[in-house]
Amino acid sequence: MRRTGAGSVALGLAATSMVGFTSAGPAGALTAPVAMTADDLATWQTNGVVWALAQAGGVVFAGGTFSTVRPPGAAAGKSEHKALNFQAFDAASGAPTSCRLSFTVGTGTSTVRALAVSPDKSTLYAGGTFGSVNGTPVSNLAAIDIATCKVRTGFKVAVSAQVRAIAVTADTVYFGGNFTTVAGKARQHFAAVGTTGALKPFTAAADKAGKAVLVTPDGSKVVLGGDFTKVNGASSHALAVVNATTGANVRTYPGFIPPTSTVQSLASDATGFYTGNEGTGTGVFDGRIAVDFSTLNQRWRDTCLGATQAVQVYKGVLYSSSHAHDCSSMGQFPQMNDRQHLLAESVGNPRPLLGWFPDTDDGPAGTEKIGPRAMTVASEGGTDYLWVGGEFTRIASNGNRPQQGLVRFANTPDTRAPSVPQKVTATAVTGGVRVAWQAALDLDDSALTYTVYRDGTAVGTVAGTSVFWNRPTLALTDTTTRPGTAYAYQVTARDAAGNTTARSAAARVTTPGTPVSTTVTVTAGADSYANAAAPGATYGSDQQLAVRGSSAYTAYLRFTLPAAPAGTVLKSARLTVRTSADPLAPSADPLNVQHVTGGWTEAGVTWANRPALDPAAIGALPAPTAAQSDYSAPLALPSLSAALGRTYDLALTSASTDSAWFWSREAPGTAGHPQLALTFGKP
Repeated sequence: MRRTGAGSVALGLAATSMVGFTSAGPAGALTAPVAMTADDLATWQTNGVVWALAQAGGVVFAGGTFSTVRPPGAAAGKSEHKALNFQAFDAASGAPTSCRLSFTVGTGTSTVRALAVSPDKSTLYAGGTFGSVNGTPVSNLAAIDIATCKVRTGFKVAVSAQVRAIAVTADTVYFGGNFTTVAGKARQHFAAVGTTGALKPFTAAADKAGKAVLVTPDGSKVVLGGDFTKVNGASSHALAVVNATTGANVRTYPGFIPPTSTVQSLASDATGFYTGNEGTGTGVFDGRIAVDFSTLNQRWRDTCLGATQAVQVYKGVLYSSSHAHDCSSMGQFPQMNDRQHLLAESVGNPRPLLGWFPDTDDGPAGTEKIGPRAMTVASEGGTDYLWVGGEFTRIASNGNRPQQGLVRFANTPDTRAPSVPQKVTATAVTGGVRVAWQAALDLDDSALTYTVYRDGTAVGTVAGTSVFWNRPTLALTDTTTRPGTAYAYQVTARDAAGNTTARSAAARVTTPGTPVSTTVTVTAGADSYANAAAPGATYGSDQQLAVRGSSAYTAYLRFTLPAAPAGTVLKSARLTVRTSADPLAPSADPLNVQHVTGGWTEAGVTWANRPALDPAAIGALPAPTAAQSDYSAPLALPSLSAALGRTYDLALTSASTDSAWFWSREAPGTAGHPQLALTFGKP
């Protein structure tokens, strides 16, 4: 993730004393009221800019300035399919449908800048700069039959210049742009036509370009956005509300938006409309405004800097695409060199920004380097998808993964774990050991739950809140330590969906005083497993160990035990193994630990020559129900005590049918290898 290594801001210290294992309670779901995850999904790409998105019936329509589409992960120029400025996509799979149109123009560069769907979902209206669609003559505005993906030739209208915004009712198509005439009649940057293209008497004359159009829920008014300074001769910079039939002014906004800023986009819900603004120069306004329909007055204003290109409402949250770089005026992140291109805020109050921070890059050279420019929400199969289009080429929040023009997110499930806690320290203090760490980062969960492990065993939990610009230091005090004893502490972070990180790097400390006990941890010197279905096969070099009862697997472990320190005896022993990252690694079945009495070698053990076991189990491992997690079993001591100073062999067995897979000693790195912790104390 781009900001995983961001510096810690120690604004708060969660210091909690724990005795044994206590629960802080689970973190909440996705940071309320966020309902979209930040997990980007595999989506087909374009080779250029996506300016507009619309949706109907589980299909997403993308328009822009591009000539091909290609699969997720494909490099530019590879596996490309022709799609000249338009392509339809399956909302759920991210793959193109058969609806592929070519928008062309005789001279200059053709582009699709606006898309809107009729209320009955039968017609897609497209605006931009083009003179034909699939060879059918049109003039910067076209109607597409969604069922057949063909131009509706009965919709005819001549628009003198580029169309940049469209809003549709059952009988009217409103649009805005750079034009000054429609159907040969004067129409200054905004106009309305019927479903056949016949010009309507709507005459909202603006002195400069229209960029956004929105019809109020009752159909009586139209909200206009752009970079104009006057509407129908009245001062109303960048924003106005007009009568839906005549175009006469209903509400003007002189001085409401700074003269260096424009309205790029509009969105609405049942209560009001929301603007996305772009500014240039000093004293600009780049953020978002909420306006109530009931009064047409401002509800709130977000003053983040970084031009907003698109806004989208979903379940009480205003999602926005921009290149935000300074939200300090909102009490949020300060000026930064990086841009945060996607944000979320409550429709009721923009402060604080909600904990939803997927991110793209700005885009390639030769573009405005703005990043995302369009958003829409589409539903299919019971899942909602937030689609984002623009000029970006990478997903910064997912390892800077290449992805051009389009990306999408879903409202479920949340599948990605937070970042691994960093800067873990362990310090001996009066009464125990204080473990501290930098809060982790989760891009759709600001509230996380942390578990602290001592020598592989959980000793407590802490709840903490973090966002990418504020990752405070959290802490827990372990009061169950013993004097003169060496300990290793690790920390994991878990989100509300249960996604849990790997354990952090270990922080080691030795408590002061005279030790009353000593714990020695030894890792397996040999391990393998045997497979009843392949009785002659060997698995000594595998990175995983398998255990199952029916169609059996048995795992074997060998440890070299130390001698007991002078004046001590073995007081306890605990075996710990870690499930692998394989999705099939977890199991619903508990396992037995048995002493191996027969001979075997790591390279040579098979099911056919497997060694004999003591019939009685010396330990029980709980059902390993999660991947990449440690599971431990206390072991009976008699046979272990007798083997101190020599090798000692264990087997993991099961009487049930669900297989479990664990990391072996051959797994990469050193974390997660089978280990045996032996504690010695006075007799």
